[in-house]
Amino acid sequence: MPKASVKRLIKCQKKDLINLVLDIEKYPQFVPFCYDAKIYENKNENNLQKIIADLTIGKGPFKDTYKSDVTYDKKNDSIYVKNIDGPLNHLSNNWTFTDQKNGITEVTFDIDFEIKNKFLNSLMVVSFQFGLEKIADAFQKRAEELFNSTNN
Repeated sequence: MPKASVKRLIKCQKKDLINLVLDIEKYPQFVPFCYDAKIYENKNENNLQKIIADLTIGKGPFKDTYKSDVTYDKKNDSIYVKNIDGPLNHLSNNWTFTDQKNGITEVTFDIDFEIKNKFLNSLMVVSFQFGLEKIADAFQKRAEELFNSTNN
C-alpha cells in the first residue's frame, strides 16, 4: 500500500490554506492528475464541516473517479479524507495546518491508499512520492499566487 508524507512551510495564513484545500471543485485548475471535481454535499455539524465529493484523477490512459468523505475539524485545524467508492480499496489522508512565525504556516499532508487493480497499485508504489511532491508543489504555488499577491 503506498504511504507517504509531505511537509511544507508556506508563506500564507492558515485559514487561507484550509480554504484552498476545501475548495475541491477548483482542483482541476491547478492539481496535477486531476481532471474533474464535484461536491455533492457540504454541511456543518458543530465543529466539523463535512463534504462528500468526487475527484476524477489519472495519468495517460488511466483515469478514474472516486468518491470521498472529507471532514474539516475546525477545532484542530485538520482535514481528514477517506474514500467511499471508486477504484480504491482504501484511502485515508490527513492535512494538518500549524501557525509558524512571520505569517508562515506549516502544512503536513499524509496519505495512505491502495488501488483495487493490483498492477496499477504496484506501478503507483514506484512513482508515488514523486507524484505527491508534484501535488504539494501545486498547492504551494496556488496558495502563493492567490494569497501573497493580495497581501503585498
